Amino acid sequence: MSAPVLSIIILAAMFLLATVLPLNMGALAFVGAFLLGSVVLGMSTNDILSNFPGGLFLTIVGVTYLFAIAQNNGTIDLLVRGAVRLVGNKVALIPWVMFAITALITAVGALSPAAVAIIAPIALSFAAKHKINPLMMGMMVIHGAQAGGFSPIAVYGVTVNGIIAKTDLEASPMAIFLASFLFNLAIAVVLSLVLGGNRFRSTKAGRVVERAAETRMSASVGARAAGVTLQGSGSDISSAGVAAKGTSGGAGTSAAHEAGASATQARANIPQLVTILGLIALAVISLGFKVDVGFVSITIAIILALVSPAAQKGAVNKISWSTVLLICGMLTFVGVLEEAGTIKFVSDGVAHLGMPLLAALLICYIGGIVSAFASSTAILAALIPLAVPFLATGEIGAVGVIAALAVASTIVDVSPFSTNGALVLANAPEDVDKEKFYKQILAYSGIVVAAGPAIAWLVMVVPGWM
Repeated sequence: MSAPVLSIIILAAMFLLATVLPLNMGALAFVGAFLLGSVVLGMSTNDILSNFPGGLFLTIVGVTYLFAIAQNNGTIDLLVRGAVRLVGNKVALIPWVMFAITALITAVGALSPAAVAIIAPIALSFAAKHKINPLMMGMMVIHGAQAGGFSPIAVYGVTVNGIIAKTDLEASPMAIFLASFLFNLAIAVVLSLVLGGNRFRSTKAGRVVERAAETRMSASVGARAAGVTLQGSGSDISSAGVAAKGTSGGAGTSAAHEAGASATQARANIPQLVTILGLIALAVISLGFKVDVGFVSITIAIILALVSPAAQKGAVNKISWSTVLLICGMLTFVGVLEEAGTIKFVSDGVAHLGMPLLAALLICYIGGIVSAFASSTAILAALIPLAVPFLATGEIGAVGVIAALAVASTIVDVSPFSTNGALVLANAPEDVDKEKFYKQILAYSGIVVAAGPAIAWLVMVVPGWM
């Protein structure tokens, strides 16, 4: 058996094991890289470790550490309250507030499941109190998280752009971000039109804000952001498992959230103002002056820790170490795949189809279907490098294909089998039939998986404008 074929079998086995068992795919990838590299290819361990993505490691640690501090010092709660105040008595705009605030949270570096874990309980509580369709509200939160997920300083965006930067392909971080943002925004508009209707009731802004604070304090969802990991990262992502995580925080966690909630009841304090300035500085310095996101984010995080030492307590534990392991393991394994000739082998097979557009559609559907059950991050880390040689031929727009693949692999996270979908299901309002709600989410995710990749392909690849 040739090395490329064997490596593909190992890759498929990794995805299968991480899907059916509570194993971190990154850990499996490190083992796969070691066995494939040393046993089959005769690589030294130094050669294998040369593929470790040190820059990406620092970036993910930096942005998630910064976000954890922002969460601890009450800045996230402050942003939610401020956004709710802006809509006044227009309760119909509340789903859009939840969409926007979740997009903002992921855009500045939070992982999608962490953002959904924080916002979903608030959003679904509003849905119950104001007779808003819970399916629409929950899906607006998830699509909001995905809308901001490919910003140049977000985890998805950094992962995809980091992979592209190592190739000769044209890089367009903003194009990929805007493609994902606008695609998810369009879905949110359709959801609002189909499921929203004119059934929303109005209420006073003060009452809305008061309920937001009450919900935030009682839900204690911040602990869930630390506990939630991606599918295939070693955690139970069933609805029961997710619900258990959200309600079993320790005393230290509860105290931290009570402190954060009480802070939001007043105006912004100095640490919160410094945090907001720090997030703005992160965007300006990293995007405007092209300074490494990892170094900038961790520098700002340390400054915030010095300004408010109490707020950084426990923040290191909230760094998404399971995601760090997942991405670093997968990219190390991909480097070994390249040494094995697997990437060229797969690209040649795709090229032999003789129909670049069909090949791009197949790639999008592979990403979409597998991501509905497994980690979107792992899929992107595996599929983009495999598609690089095929895209390098210039027969089809590389940016368009990568953007379509990015969208197709992440919009399916509405599935109840993914972490985001499971979080929404776990936070269903008490008066909602859980079995019926599960079937609604399942039906909606089926539509997204069936139609999403094709629409992304039609919009971003077929016209050839990207």
